[in-house]
Amino acid sequence: MKDDAKDTTGTGTGTGPAAEAEARAYAAPALEKGLDILEMLCRSEQPLTQKDIAQRLGRSVGEIYRMVACLVNRDYVTLVDENTYGVTTKLFELSHVYPPTHRLLFEATPIMQRLASELDQSCHLTVYGQGKQVVLCKVDTPSGMGFAVRAGAELDVLISASGRVLLAFQDEETRKLHIEESLQRRPEQADPQIDSTLAAIRMAGYESIPSVQVRGLYAVSFPVLDAQGRAVAALTVPYAERIDQLRRKSIPEVTAALGLAARKLSSRIGGMAERPARL
Repeated sequence: MKDDAKDTTGTGTGTGPAAEAEARAYAAPALEKGLDILEMLCRSEQPLTQKDIAQRLGRSVGEIYRMVACLVNRDYVTLVDENTYGVTTKLFELSHVYPPTHRLLFEATPIMQRLASELDQSCHLTVYGQGKQVVLCKVDTPSGMGFAVRAGAELDVLISASGRVLLAFQDEETRKLHIEESLQRRPEQADPQIDSTLAAIRMAGYESIPSVQVRGLYAVSFPVLDAQGRAVAALTVPYAERIDQLRRKSIPEVTAALGLAARKLSSRIGGMAERPARL
């Protein structure tokens, strides 16, 4: 029997009514409902009641009650007080168990600790994900005074040094896709010069710019490269100048030390220690 609309392997990538019908056939409403709740709580800046959750998702309290209870039982969500819910750290912990991430963190931590100690500046490691960056880990400045971001924080891509580094060191198809995803999240950050900016970063091997978000801050970022020369992460120092230190490190000194640390980390994870000639 002729059947052009159905892929019996379940891996079809067609579009149109046939593909939509297939997608519905493979739908898992309960799972989607639970994931909707998790994603919404992750994006919320404060705990929410079941009524809040239901209203934001356009559902009834009865529809989400069992889902919330299940997520609490599995320790993805916790009851913050008598009637409000928030996410736990379980998702963050699971992301660190994922083998590639675990290896990256295992190798990055001592390198970042030495870098922060040498420069007396904080540093952080970010990875790209769906139009944003996520701070995988960070090391605070040893002296206790400086600028730092928190682990797990979501950062913009197109306007930041680390985000541009993550874009610059990709193949052309991936770079275009990531730019499109970033613009869907932050359309106001569209930049007609982005292609030439990223080309300059690839040529230099890193990005070094004044922060467009925090006055007086200067960001220096290098890619952590895989074996194909693609950026799997960005290692960044948000340089805050200590005017009370006579022997403080200069931006060129920070750049040199950070570049060495990024190359060492790339090598430790089996990647390229030097930037690729072409991507």
